[in-house]
Amino acid sequence: MAALLRAPLFVLGALALAGMLSSGGAASPARPPRLLGGLLEADANEEGVQRALDFAVSEYNKASNDKFHHRVVRLKGARKQLVSGVNYFLDVELGRTTCTKSQPNLTTCPFHDQPHLKKRVLCSFQVYTVPWMNSTSLTKSSCQNA
Repeated sequence: MAALLRAPLFVLGALALAGMLSSGGAASPARPPRLLGGLLEADANEEGVQRALDFAVSEYNKASNDKFHHRVVRLKGARKQLVSGVNYFLDVELGRTTCTKSQPNLTTCPFHDQPHLKKRVLCSFQVYTVPWMNSTSLTKSSCQNA
């Protein structure tokens, strides 16, 4: 105990922080403690998730050689990670629409229903945003036919 009294303040602070993190801090028993930098489930309706999803689909359409736009059929999963900004990890099913890339309003485009034009794609996107710097980038993208 006498050694602790002589320890520098930063060591005592570090011990206190380590104790809070290892015990989960003030987390309630019903909710597990959050890990700094850990992945959290994200609400699909959250504004940040929707912005990241719109950005990822826009980037997918820009990079695609398809003459038709794709849009979201359903968001299968969304997670986020707080780092020096926010990483969004999105699992999404995209469908080919009847709108060509020269048409501007993608949100109302119907999906193709003709078998030879109908196409579904499963994608995993990682979008990194730094909201206070107005910065968004698609850091990972992986898609395969559904």
